[in-house]
Amino acid sequence: MALTETENGLSGGEEGESDVIVNTCVLGGFSESSETRALLSSLPEVHGAAATSESTTQRFLVIMNRYQEQPHLLDPHLEWMMDILLDFVRSEQSPPSLVHMSFRFLYIICKVRGHKIFLQLLPHEVADVQPVLDLLSRQDPKDSETWETRYMLLLWLSMTCLIPFDLSRLDGNLESDGSKPREPIMDRILEIAKSYLVVSDTPRDAASVLVSKFMTRPDVKQKRLGDFLDWSLTTISQTNVQSMRDIMVLDGALQSLAKLFKHGKRNDLLQYAPTILQCLEKKHLFESSQAMLRKLGVKLIQRLGLTFLKPRLASWRYQRGSRSLAANLSMSQPTTATDAVTPEAETQEQEEDYDIPEEVETVIEYLLVGLKDKETIVRWSAAKGIGRVTGRLPKELADDVVESVMDCFSFQETDNAWHGGCLALAELGRRGLLLPSRLPDVVPLIIKSLTYEEKRGACSVGSNVRDAACYVCWSFARAYEPKELEPFVSQIASALLITAVFDRNVNCRRAASAAFQENVGRQGTFPHGIDILTAADYYAVGNLNNCYLNISVYIASFPEYTKAIIDHLVVMKINHWDGVIRELATKALHNMTPQAPDYMATTVLPQLLPVAVGMDLHGRHGAILACAEITHALYKLGVQTNRSVVDIVSPECVDALKNIHMTLHDRKQYRGFGGELMRPAVCGLIEKLSLSKMPFKNDSVITGWQWLIDDTIKTLYLISSGAKDSMMFAVVSALSALCEEYYQVQPGQADSQMQDVLVSQYIEGLKSPQMLTRCGSALALGCLPQFMIHNKLKQILQGLQQMCAVSQREGNFTEARRDAVTAISQVCVKAGVCAQGSPDSVVCSENVAEVYGTLLESINDFTTDSRGDVGAWVREAAMTSLMDVTTLVAASAPDILSPDIVKCLMCCLAQQAAEKIDRYRAHAGKILLCLLHSTEPAIPHIPHKEELLAIFPVETTTSLNWNAPSQAFQYITQLLGLPQYQYHTLLGVTVSVGGITESTVHFSSQSLFDYLKGIQSNSAALTQFGDTLLRIFKDNLRNDRVSIPFLKMLNQMLANSCFEIFTTQENHQFCVDLLTLCKEFKKSKDISKLRGCIAVFCGLIQFPGEVRKKVLSQLLILLCHSFPVLRKTTASEMYEMLLTYDDVVDPEVLDDVMTLLSDTNWEDDLNTVRSQRNQLCDLLGVARPQVVVKKAVI
Repeated sequence: MALTETENGLSGGEEGESDVIVNTCVLGGFSESSETRALLSSLPEVHGAAATSESTTQRFLVIMNRYQEQPHLLDPHLEWMMDILLDFVRSEQSPPSLVHMSFRFLYIICKVRGHKIFLQLLPHEVADVQPVLDLLSRQDPKDSETWETRYMLLLWLSMTCLIPFDLSRLDGNLESDGSKPREPIMDRILEIAKSYLVVSDTPRDAASVLVSKFMTRPDVKQKRLGDFLDWSLTTISQTNVQSMRDIMVLDGALQSLAKLFKHGKRNDLLQYAPTILQCLEKKHLFESSQAMLRKLGVKLIQRLGLTFLKPRLASWRYQRGSRSLAANLSMSQPTTATDAVTPEAETQEQEEDYDIPEEVETVIEYLLVGLKDKETIVRWSAAKGIGRVTGRLPKELADDVVESVMDCFSFQETDNAWHGGCLALAELGRRGLLLPSRLPDVVPLIIKSLTYEEKRGACSVGSNVRDAACYVCWSFARAYEPKELEPFVSQIASALLITAVFDRNVNCRRAASAAFQENVGRQGTFPHGIDILTAADYYAVGNLNNCYLNISVYIASFPEYTKAIIDHLVVMKINHWDGVIRELATKALHNMTPQAPDYMATTVLPQLLPVAVGMDLHGRHGAILACAEITHALYKLGVQTNRSVVDIVSPECVDALKNIHMTLHDRKQYRGFGGELMRPAVCGLIEKLSLSKMPFKNDSVITGWQWLIDDTIKTLYLISSGAKDSMMFAVVSALSALCEEYYQVQPGQADSQMQDVLVSQYIEGLKSPQMLTRCGSALALGCLPQFMIHNKLKQILQGLQQMCAVSQREGNFTEARRDAVTAISQVCVKAGVCAQGSPDSVVCSENVAEVYGTLLESINDFTTDSRGDVGAWVREAAMTSLMDVTTLVAASAPDILSPDIVKCLMCCLAQQAAEKIDRYRAHAGKILLCLLHSTEPAIPHIPHKEELLAIFPVETTTSLNWNAPSQAFQYITQLLGLPQYQYHTLLGVTVSVGGITESTVHFSSQSLFDYLKGIQSNSAALTQFGDTLLRIFKDNLRNDRVSIPFLKMLNQMLANSCFEIFTTQENHQFCVDLLTLCKEFKKSKDISKLRGCIAVFCGLIQFPGEVRKKVLSQLLILLCHSFPVLRKTTASEMYEMLLTYDDVVDPEVLDDVMTLLSDTNWEDDLNTVRSQRNQLCDLLGVARPQVVVKKAVI
């Protein structure tokens, strides 16, 4: 089906997922046949070594596991695989390890294909009985390494014991050579089966299969069946369900009995059934804590029930007859269903002749209890048992069973009972045991089950019930003629579609979609079935947003489903416990309003308004949002027909909408946890009512709304962290819409009083000691409409700029700074640009430098705290704001963009595009290319624009992945060759090359060295690069963010001989200046910085002249540093340095120097170390460093 849907383009937008499913589920055959043959043939060579045997086994597992979903593809190959492995087993030359490995491979094949199919292929000749039995006898049941061998041997024995000869004929002469008599084969097999029924590993399952095959042989059941059943009952009654060992024993006994009663003949087992049932009743298995024991109890009890009843098909069962899909789809004349195969009188006569044993009632009672078990596997087994047993009952008794199953659907029952009831109804319907006369009672229960959900704490249960209800609908589609289900089509179709698009659980949505598809195909009476299936197929319903916002709207366009879908959202989803579902439901109602505007205005809205001020918190939240969305949708419809919203909505509803805020305020429902839901909900209501142009101008409610917005901004710090962002967004949206609609005296002119109050209030909020109040105030200023900014721009910009400057200097309020930077661009964009305009109303030549000054200052915000590089948030916002403002200015007044501003902007973007964090590097790179390639408007004064266009051709805007260091750095390092970009680009690259992320360090350093390699022969370019390098070092000596990575980068450069051209000149100025700057760190207490200096000093040793002696002097001083770890590091680095640069030390003393460096314990006492250091000074010809005695402070 997956392949067909994909080929027909029915994936519904989830193409990626569908492709994966198709690729993994449509294997054409066993493509690894030759590889598998080679693996199996190689077992004699690999079995001995643990490594090779494990790798071979793992590879075979990988191959076989591919066919878990399509095991039938292995069928043509099973025989030759089995022959190869059994040849190893039968060979007398095969060592035990090879035999065990062969059985392990056989088990893997058996596990994938299933033992029922695999069993039939095992050899089962008379000659196989004795060897298999002997081999099994030699196994150690306690050996945990060879359990696969025992498992396969038990299965093989269960197949060989089916030979059609009396087993006594295989015994021969039981007298052996003077020793004790040999045990008959029948007894040996039985003893082996019993011994493996009580083990704790997987062979126990194979032993139960052996019992079911062996005990049903005519000769064995005659001689040993009674004894075996006595042993089983004794074992069951003597076990203690609290002991893990006894639980395993009980599991084996129950498994063997269940399989025995499944495969055995009724006449042989009927006499023992009552005794076994009594034993199970005394054992109280349903009270066990082990789900597997309860499941086996249900399985055995249903088999006992089938033994009590004669194996006959119920003559009264419903039979559908022809089930042709083609006939249904073509709406051909359906075949006539037969409710009964025999006439009623004959049926009654047959049923009167058949007495039902009393034990059957006990069996059914146990099965009904099993339907309510807490584990699904037990409920599922009980449901199948109900179906099997009911199929052998007379009509009246069967109807009583159906009645009992329907009792599970009571709201006094748990979700387990509902789930079990659904499974039982599906089984009864599938077997034709649920007569059409029962459908009027059953269908309403299934409709309830499709929406069953019970809240438990912070979540809910019931998804399994809804899934099982979909299975019931699926089974009904196959079980009944279209005419039987026709009265219920409308209910079932609506309920299935509601589950398919609105269920929170993706499995339930997909199950409902599959059930709807089955009904469309089998019944052919579901309205608009094919059209809906095209939109709501298996893949399309996988996306929850798509279901609520698109598919549901399409389905609601069909009149048969419109009201049902709307009513479900209003009744079930508006008050859902999950906030995401509530919000999606309100948006869905907005989208559906055009399908039924009158119904929404006259029925749904009046229905929601009382809930919006009700006592249930979730219902109140959802209803307020829904009222807002529906009102706004009605307004948009009214615009199309030149009607206002008050013409569509009744005056009572308008008053109720207006009073929601005051009602909540009077009840103090904006406080506490409930306030976290109510505040954003009412802000959403304010926004939508404002957008809907409700006639509330100069009404007291506007004051109330403004109070809510302002109070929320002031109290944001009291809100839990998860709700802050959504609440801030709701507040800002509400304020923007409120100002736009109610604070204009006339179009384009603000209410001056409100303008003064709001602007002053929010600017004052920027000075609040609370972070979130600052954030809210900044965003509030940014969302004000143009007429509210008019004549206030200077005041607003000053407030935002001052807050940015002060907080950046103090290193706090980072999030507020981010929002202020965003607000600056928003204010500028709304105010507009005019070169000669007033700085209090528009961006002009007088204030453009201030705006760019703040934004460019923010793009260099590298604040860090316990959360890490929080300044990145500000940098990202600043880059976005710079792009917005620059695009605006370039379009309206490019003359006010000075070359210095554009140069600073492009250089800062180049630096950010070379930084180490992928996300922010990508953001900077995209903005850099956007501004570079912008033509409408074109950005003026870009430095080196032609060279930049050559480095970044237009196709890089889409092809270049800035997130990938492997791609980004090979482009950005090319800017090092452009003088105006060199400083900033190298500054960004420094942090990346000296960083800690392996991929970033690798690719950035590789690109940097590629650039340096290209300028090795260009002395002027290399000198300029060196000067820039020194300038960066000097500017950032006290900036650990740059200085530590700089030392790491410099060490790599020196190690790669990037400045080899300078070594030809003694005391080159670059080396002298670099040494002078590095000496600035000698008093530092930062170990990472000092380690970097040591590495750089050792690299500087390559430069000849006076510099070398100064470097050696610095290294010898560090050999007596107060930190032992640094002394040890210095000695180690010096040792490597002398190995690398053999011309540094006189060859005559080199060995003594190396010995001193390597043999001295540099972590020893400082006085001891100093004497060794002084000895080194003498050998190297360097003056001994003098200890500086600190003068006492008097």
